[in-house]
Amino acid sequence: MSAPQKKTIGRSLLVTSVAALSSLALTAPVALAAPSPSPSSPSPRSASPSGASSRSASPSASPSVTPPAKMSTVGGARLGLAGTQVNLASGVPVLPKDITARSWIVTDAESGDVLASHNAHWRLPPASTMKMLFADTVLPKFAKTEKHKVVPSDLAGIGAGSSMVGIKEGETYTVHDLWLGVFLRSGNDAVHVLSAMNKGVAKTVAEMNEHAEELQALDTHVVSPDGYDAPGQVSSAYDLTLFARSGLQKKDFREYCSTVTAKFPGATTKNKKGKTVRKPFEIQNTNRLLSGDYDIAQYQGIAGVKNGNTTNAGATFTGVAERNGRVLLVTVMNPSKEEHNEVYKETAKLFDWGFKAAGKVEPVGELVPPKGAQSSTQPGTSGEAGGGSGGSDGSGDSGASAKPVASATAGGGAGGVWTAVAITGGLLVLLAAGAFLVNRRWPLPDLVRRRSSRP
Repeated sequence: MSAPQKKTIGRSLLVTSVAALSSLALTAPVALAAPSPSPSSPSPRSASPSGASSRSASPSASPSVTPPAKMSTVGGARLGLAGTQVNLASGVPVLPKDITARSWIVTDAESGDVLASHNAHWRLPPASTMKMLFADTVLPKFAKTEKHKVVPSDLAGIGAGSSMVGIKEGETYTVHDLWLGVFLRSGNDAVHVLSAMNKGVAKTVAEMNEHAEELQALDTHVVSPDGYDAPGQVSSAYDLTLFARSGLQKKDFREYCSTVTAKFPGATTKNKKGKTVRKPFEIQNTNRLLSGDYDIAQYQGIAGVKNGNTTNAGATFTGVAERNGRVLLVTVMNPSKEEHNEVYKETAKLFDWGFKAAGKVEPVGELVPPKGAQSSTQPGTSGEAGGGSGGSDGSGDSGASAKPVASATAGGGAGGVWTAVAITGGLLVLLAAGAFLVNRRWPLPDLVRRRSSRP
């Protein structure tokens, strides 16, 4: 179905209570590529992939200098064109002139409108932004309270120079600990432990590729679940935005990606009295629009999502921010300007433009819904929500309950119909479980920013 046709499709929501959307805020962590950090200092980087898509005839180890003449047209014909796509008109602000990224996209997170883009479907190495797909795929499988004792095989195959949170063999961690390691420190060690819990890297990679296809992220081919550089591993600014938008439907995803600092379990030792102790150490989110840095301030309204940086990928980042009830997603891949925190600076400029242009600029395309949401439930019928995040112990989203809840929830999964929540003041009301006609509009649940997680 074409983008214009989709615009005519209606969407009906069954709401348990009438609620007006109030101030929203989303979040997300960052991933870059650097040496393994010590437990006392957060790693600024996390290793990530390179190569070509599964839809590409001949995967390569590094991307070409120029975008291909023909790219995917998922989301609209203009998104398949090389160069900048934007509908400038009277009253529409001019795009910032100093954006050097190979590829970028500015979208309305809720309506799905693509406000502007540049080589949106160029298949490039994504670095640790691939962890957004990893989390969206694996996070719903384990309750956050579940514990796992790490064995040597769990940490096998981690790439040299990977960012690490500092997981130790023989130590026991909760799933909650592991996800903090993934989101805040972009820990490839945490990704490998969670993959081992999910019956191995190979199975996890296969499931990630399946989920990418379900989300219609057809530029993406996963080789390594942590985003580490690997021949044939690619994604695109468009697909990374789909992953962020899907992940942000999940309560735990939103919470982890918006957390700025947290305590992570250290190694078990004995104190001077011979008593066994296990001291935690602090980890910090490396998303500099969320945490700030000496040359860049926290971005107003930022709520997440994820960054990455490797030799092949350069710097990559997907962020989500809210202002005055408008929620935008921006993805930036590989700025050519070699300045400290350049990927965040260019993202901030595109956010600034997007908030000024939203409601004035005619979209150039759309973010497509998941395949499972294409043929959705008729109004008044009950839909099935896909896997929530973290089971039924209150650690994640419940996809089946239509009762009001005291914390944000949103279920979702491959093949399922997705739930959403409306917010009024501090009250969160769960919409009837996925019973709606899906169009382009896909409301995002509660957004939280600048969290500090303490034990």
